[in-house]
Amino acid sequence: MQTGQPIKQDIPLKFCSYNGTICCNSTQDLELQKQFEALNVYDPACAALLKLTMCAICDQFSAQLFEIDSGPRKVPVLCNTTDLVNQSKVGDSIDFCTKLWDTCGHISILSSPFAPPMQGSVGMQYSSLPSKLTDQWRSRKDFCEEFGGSEDDVCFKDEPVSFSQEKASPPAGLCLEKIANGAYINLVPHPDGSNCAFVSNQQGKIWLATIPDEGSNGILWINEPEPFLDIADEVLFDTEFGLMGMSFHPNFVRNGRFFLSFNCDKMKHPGCSGRCSCNTDVSCDPSKLPADSGVQPCQYHSVVAEFTANGTASEPSLV
Repeated sequence: MQTGQPIKQDIPLKFCSYNGTICCNSTQDLELQKQFEALNVYDPACAALLKLTMCAICDQFSAQLFEIDSGPRKVPVLCNTTDLVNQSKVGDSIDFCTKLWDTCGHISILSSPFAPPMQGSVGMQYSSLPSKLTDQWRSRKDFCEEFGGSEDDVCFKDEPVSFSQEKASPPAGLCLEKIANGAYINLVPHPDGSNCAFVSNQQGKIWLATIPDEGSNGILWINEPEPFLDIADEVLFDTEFGLMGMSFHPNFVRNGRFFLSFNCDKMKHPGCSGRCSCNTDVSCDPSKLPADSGVQPCQYHSVVAEFTANGTASEPSLV
């Protein structure tokens, strides 16, 4: 599956009911029509649902519908619950997966896109013989577990994906309230939405702080003797260097992942590595450069490292 930017089509597609900014052109639309006709489905109700499902590739959000990052899919993620957390993203979701199962379950489909891969095949190979959903899947539950989406997915419910857009009204004013003193250079809200935040200093320490309620005249509470994380021994600290930034994964509460940007000295820490600005791509050899105030060329690096809250950390990634 190829990815690219959605394009604006001035002429509506003839086969798929998509227009405006979409991911298909007239040539791809014709190819989808040929693929649909090759399914050889004579039941009108089932054929209508299969057409909608196949044409979802033209949706401007097809990359999300087909979850391209997780591998190739022949069909989009189907809405399979009426209680999606992301209803604000896709509208009032319906149980499209069950609807498809009930309508097409006993209908013969040639080269069905819902057929499981053939056993022993190399790659994504599927049977070209006529088959029924009820012959290939033991139950609706199994079928929808395979093709349905989780509560966090953008899913297909028989119409183009639409995202709700709420216009935020600007505030009438803005008040500043001092809540702390301290040499903290970063403050990042906790992803759980609570009144907690992470603060850090340039030396390499991070604390979990509690923010007082608005208008309470309270102060920021930090237990300084017990930092959330202390990597001061890995951080190169100076007026220009140190722990520069931090970012927490949106699902930090579940996966514990967070990322730190800091400077390090490879002479003191072998794990400190990065791409030197003096390299072969620019016809530069670091070994031929003189030291600067005792500092060797490419001795200091800026890295971004991934950590997890359970105390393990990956190798710093190159910057």
